[in-house]
Amino acid sequence: MRDRVQKCSISNFKKNPYFLENSKPIAASEFIERRNRLARALNASGADAFVLEPGYSFQYYANISQTDWEPWEPEERPFLMVVKPVLNRTAGIIEAETAFLSPAFEAGRVRMLGIPSTEDLRIIEWEEQVNPYDTLKTNLFSEKDHIKIMVDEEMRDFIVRGLDASGFETQGLNVEVDMVRQVKSPAEIENLRAVNTGTVEAIRAMRPCLKPGLTEREVITILDNTLLSIGFDLFFNIVLFDSNAALPHGGFETGGKVLEYDTMVLIDVGAHYLGYSSDICRSFFINPPKSTSDEGLHAEKLRVWSIVLEAQSEAGKMFKPGNTAASVDIAARDVIDRAGYEGKFTHRLGHGIGIKAHESPYLNNGNHQAILHSGMTFTNEPGIYLEGRFGVRHEDIYLVKADGEAEVLSGSRAISAYEP
Repeated sequence: MRDRVQKCSISNFKKNPYFLENSKPIAASEFIERRNRLARALNASGADAFVLEPGYSFQYYANISQTDWEPWEPEERPFLMVVKPVLNRTAGIIEAETAFLSPAFEAGRVRMLGIPSTEDLRIIEWEEQVNPYDTLKTNLFSEKDHIKIMVDEEMRDFIVRGLDASGFETQGLNVEVDMVRQVKSPAEIENLRAVNTGTVEAIRAMRPCLKPGLTEREVITILDNTLLSIGFDLFFNIVLFDSNAALPHGGFETGGKVLEYDTMVLIDVGAHYLGYSSDICRSFFINPPKSTSDEGLHAEKLRVWSIVLEAQSEAGKMFKPGNTAASVDIAARDVIDRAGYEGKFTHRLGHGIGIKAHESPYLNNGNHQAILHSGMTFTNEPGIYLEGRFGVRHEDIYLVKADGEAEVLSGSRAISAYEP
């Protein structure tokens, strides 16, 4: 049976991949402009440089992920990107001066990475018998005695301690620097739209093919293969039936529950495409049976499904410039509380999303400090969880616009429990 369902799902999904039409790899010039915007934020913050190692931020600014650099594991030899704000006296603007601290024996490989740049990469090589941080200071900051550098949030502690020991003053990210990545460009928005809409369409393509008797684990495999069929990379996939979905991400023993006509299915799934992440959740029934075994329970599932959708709708109205992150969460939480399910929405409403599925700002009811700006993208994912019974969550991606209502980047929202 699973093979028939698999073929049905992939066939449905590949009929109209309209969501890929406007997506394309980020241009080299955009990575350079990102570093220039970072430099201006650093200058405004009074920082002499920003230091980062391979990871999501490195990928954002240089198009190199951690696995591009080290397919095995993060190792102890620091390879760092350093972005300094410098004044272009001809143009009268602050621009980025970018250098890379590399183990000497890896310098050739650094040049082969294809990091976007307008000139030859500046590589500061360090020999393994010397202190890399002293080498960085001598070669890049010899003109200053007191050097204030901002370190990326993903930087490992031993590197930060090494910088401190060599006389750098290290500090964490501030709002201005964080905003560089939080506000998305038109190209980023199109890639987020492609991967998130495509992920929703994969669920929609699969749902009418599903049959009673399939397990959660089998549905995961079917959806994974469906996503792979269009060229998406797998990221995560959580499939939960009824009581297993009463914990938002399931428990430790999931995968074996069997699908029935009355089952409330919750799927929380993410994929990657052109470096950008999807994070989507849908709750639904398979095609309706002639009758249901428990009319009262079925009616409650439908009622909860509608309450969660209303909560998502009210939160969606709050994605406007100037609003706080807390105000968006509170809007959804109020709907659920008034409906009689206070305390059953057990997590924050959402988070920023981009090359990383979970990015700042975070939408929780205590985050009154974070202010929404045009170009920010968020998940909107309220839920109700009834322990031992079932759970419902709807998740879509919202783009904050300068004027008017936020735009949904995950295609169309769910319509009903039979049209998710």
